[in-house]
Amino acid sequence: MDRVPILKIGDILLVSIQVDMSDQTALQLQEDLAERIVDTGCHGVIIDITALDIVDSFVGRMLSTIASISKVLDAETVVVGMRPAVAITLVELGLSLNGIRTALNVERGMELIAAARADEHEEFDDEPDAETATP
Repeated sequence: MDRVPILKIGDILLVSIQVDMSDQTALQLQEDLAERIVDTGCHGVIIDITALDIVDSFVGRMLSTIASISKVLDAETVVVGMRPAVAITLVELGLSLNGIRTALNVERGMELIAAARADEHEEFDDEPDAETATP
């Protein structure tokens, strides 16, 4: 069985899908990625699907599930490199990929994750401290 490599770049995990996604490969990727998020404490996941020519409903749901798992584990997910035919197929299948941000390339995906983290830190910094909050 093919395994999808997961590379760590700073606090981002890069998943570059270069193989045909069988159901078993997709399920293994979900498990491997969840483990790597916990092990590394990363805050972002980029899934590069540039090499995918086609997707089916299972792969679409798998991407959505990965994003949900990542979010629960405090990591943002961005799917990059989606070909027009893949986007059309996903829409035709009725898979809107809720909770998944998309970008044209890895560089833009990294920018989206950095911006999301900056917004999160800004929101956290804006919260009043319990000691200094006025009633």
